Amino acid sequence: MGELLLNPRNYDPTEFDPNTRRLLRATIDWFESRGKRKLLQEDLHAVWPRDFLDFVGREKLFATFLTPAADAGGDPNKRWDAARNAALSEILGFYGLAYWYLWQVTVLGLGPVWMSANAVARERAVEQLEAGGVMAFGLSEREHGADVYATDMLLTPSDDGAAAFRANGTKYYIGNGNVAGMVSVFGRRTDVEGADGYVFFVVDSRHLHYRLIDNVVHGQMYVSTFALRDYPVREEDVLHTGADAFSAALNTVNVGKFNLCTASVGMCEHAFFEAITHAHERILYGKRVTDFPHVRASFVDAYARLVAMKMFSARAVDYFRSAGPEDRRYLLFNPMTKAKVTSEGEKVIALLHDVIAAKGYEKDTYFREAAELIGTLPKLEGTVHVNVGLMLKFMPNYFFHPAEYPEVGTRDDAADDAFFWAQGPARGAAKVQFRDWTTVYTAHSDIPQVGRFFEQASALRELLATAGPDDAQREDLDFLLTVGHLFELVVYGQLILEQADVLGLDRDLVEQIFDFQIRDFSRYAVELHGKPSSTAAQQEWALGAVRKPVVDTARFDRVWQQVAGYAGAYEMGT
Repeated sequence: MGELLLNPRNYDPTEFDPNTRRLLRATIDWFESRGKRKLLQEDLHAVWPRDFLDFVGREKLFATFLTPAADAGGDPNKRWDAARNAALSEILGFYGLAYWYLWQVTVLGLGPVWMSANAVARERAVEQLEAGGVMAFGLSEREHGADVYATDMLLTPSDDGAAAFRANGTKYYIGNGNVAGMVSVFGRRTDVEGADGYVFFVVDSRHLHYRLIDNVVHGQMYVSTFALRDYPVREEDVLHTGADAFSAALNTVNVGKFNLCTASVGMCEHAFFEAITHAHERILYGKRVTDFPHVRASFVDAYARLVAMKMFSARAVDYFRSAGPEDRRYLLFNPMTKAKVTSEGEKVIALLHDVIAAKGYEKDTYFREAAELIGTLPKLEGTVHVNVGLMLKFMPNYFFHPAEYPEVGTRDDAADDAFFWAQGPARGAAKVQFRDWTTVYTAHSDIPQVGRFFEQASALRELLATAGPDDAQREDLDFLLTVGHLFELVVYGQLILEQADVLGLDRDLVEQIFDFQIRDFSRYAVELHGKPSSTAAQQEWALGAVRKPVVDTARFDRVWQQVAGYAGAYEMGT
């Protein structure tokens, strides 16, 4: 098969309709025409990407990709299509996190609007997008982070005739808060106790009673803190109230967190091209750098992990787009894309950085920017810890209570993902069931590395059945997180194998992916052994679950040849 990584020189996503292909290609061409020097200089000097927003407005890019069909006014090109959105997210990550961030926060800001029956607010959003505007999502606060239970954004009923409420409070870490025409803000009423008092409402950053305080980071991204001071909230500004407002917050994050994985993939791809080209052309001690065994090992591991990131993310799109009230498996796979895939992105950059060393700090490399920012993605839309904790809710049913579902095919069709805005109450994770996870592993167990990893995965199920966490350990999040990391490796491998079948992925590469899966599982097993609360039975299990990957030098060399083939394949013009 051809190149697996995004290469702007030959990018042509034939799976999409003509207009989508044109817009994705136009986005690449816009970045390429600006050149690498300008791209990097604007990052170094923290230049707000106004010219990118001008491009977005001219091409109606966000208007086309982020307007649901129900609000499209009959325009056949407008829809919310997670497959093409993932493709755009990857492209934006490839060129710079600041550009992706404008997109990402707009996605989040729109979530509560598209989940609302408020026709006036929906029409305002359509108009803003059509004019090239961006949105913001006012959830987190400095004192409480994203703890929506503890919001201090207060809405006091008003009888002055100008508004239903007056809003007072401060929000923190809110992207696009400097320019967003609509900011979706979460708060609570002062006259209603408990969850019934929650309110999601929209404000305009240009309003007199909206006070922009600062950008809390130094960079191209504008991550604002803003205050509302007696801001007049009209009935037509209210999107959700009570428990529905709480669900809108969490369901919006379900949609938005998905984009983090593709951003990480794009960043790693660009950095990979730079790293392999630099190392392959460099001579040290009379030898090509990539002739050193440890360098090849780092590149092969980085490449296998990067391909696995793409594979899992692509397959997760299929599940998300196929979701409905009776199939909510995406509730596990989405936090996986956020926590697992983005953490793998950190590992990829670290492996590459170990090879190119000081080169990775030079100001004329994209790698410097990627190395600086790759760690932000696991920490956005809830930390890795929060998302792994969420995954644990699904573990009992995943391992022990399978259910039948229709086959989920590849979902790159030009359909509108209306269920995203009708996810329902944000509860019931522990009730979600999955197809038998062993099926795909059994089908691929003739591949030596897959068979060996399947042994480890099966051993984890046995641990949970015979020596699982006791009552005290269920309260010990430090212990449970390690169990969660073991669990996520099993889920990760499942979707990777499913996508390998879809693509007809090279068997050698599948083997190399499960080489690191085995090593990572062994590492977490040893970590579990060393936990203060681990029991004797759990310690015995942990050491028994350690496996060495199947050694196959010829297979490694063949994968290395794939890696070496990327040297010189792409370099952004100046």
